[in-house]
Amino acid sequence: MRHNLSDTNELIRDRRTIGPEKYSSRRVHREVVEEILRNGTWAPTHGMTQPWRFKVFIGDGVKKIADKIPLWYKDYVGEEKFSQKKYDKLVARGGKCSVLIAVTMVTDPNGRIPEIEEVQAVACAVQNMYLTSSAYGIGAKYSTPGYLYTDEVKEFLNLGENERCLGLFYLGYPEGDWPKSHRKPLEYVTEWIDH
Repeated sequence: MRHNLSDTNELIRDRRTIGPEKYSSRRVHREVVEEILRNGTWAPTHGMTQPWRFKVFIGDGVKKIADKIPLWYKDYVGEEKFSQKKYDKLVARGGKCSVLIAVTMVTDPNGRIPEIEEVQAVACAVQNMYLTSSAYGIGAKYSTPGYLYTDEVKEFLNLGENERCLGLFYLGYPEGDWPKSHRKPLEYVTEWIDH
């Protein structure tokens, strides 16, 4: 075996989504964020297009995007669907995370690779980021609200014509114990075809 399978299995099964509401005041250092992102770039990518891009808001920079998020939500959902509770939650998140990464994608300018495959490559990068965060004991949450696809967000992030924001990746050290989780047994989600 090239790697310790027990450690690999344990890391994969220990990965959790931990939102900013559960972060402590301990800050995530830039060097750690760089390692998380570097591992993200080792995701599989069809045609080696490497479509992932990262806009990292760290330290005082978090406030720049965190202040916008509740407003984007409010504009996007409109008065009928607006929830003050959700709005307040988004406001509070900004003060709880020390790093907020806008995960963006640039599509193949030559159109060789279907866009869905570029999205899948970015999703694999996010999983690598999640696993690395877990290895460091850092809580992470990948959020994909609909307002990220608006022109307002695209303009704020200074994205080009063939770029889009696919999600926000929050990072912070969690307060308390690492959460437990479970999955359905394999036989519930697997069909074997052997003849």
